[in-house]
Amino acid sequence: MKEKNLVYGIGGEVSACQYLKDKKYQIKSVNYRTKLGEIDIIAKKDDTTVFIEVKQRQTLAFGRPSEAVDYRKQQKIRRVASLYMLRYKLHNIPVRFDVIEILDDKINHIEGAF
Repeated sequence: MKEKNLVYGIGGEVSACQYLKDKKYQIKSVNYRTKLGEIDIIAKKDDTTVFIEVKQRQTLAFGRPSEAVDYRKQQKIRRVASLYMLRYKLHNIPVRFDVIEILDDKINHIEGAF
């Protein structure tokens, strides 16, 4: 996994990955890209594959970070997740879509966000 400097707008993924590792998640991919879009983090916890969108903000001036994961963004993540599942032949396994919002330096993990 290639780590990025923790700079707003570039990567809360580093903090999110460390948080997930501390919670015993196994990180499978960071910034998984296809022609349809990107998923910030793909992880596994127990028998569940978890697709995670990371949103980071310094203030609430533009709302909570998680509010940026609107219906259109959710649909895009679902499509990319489907491609990931097909590519790695992951059939009939539990999946979940989470959002990790980072506000200032506080992490809020929203499991089953959509």
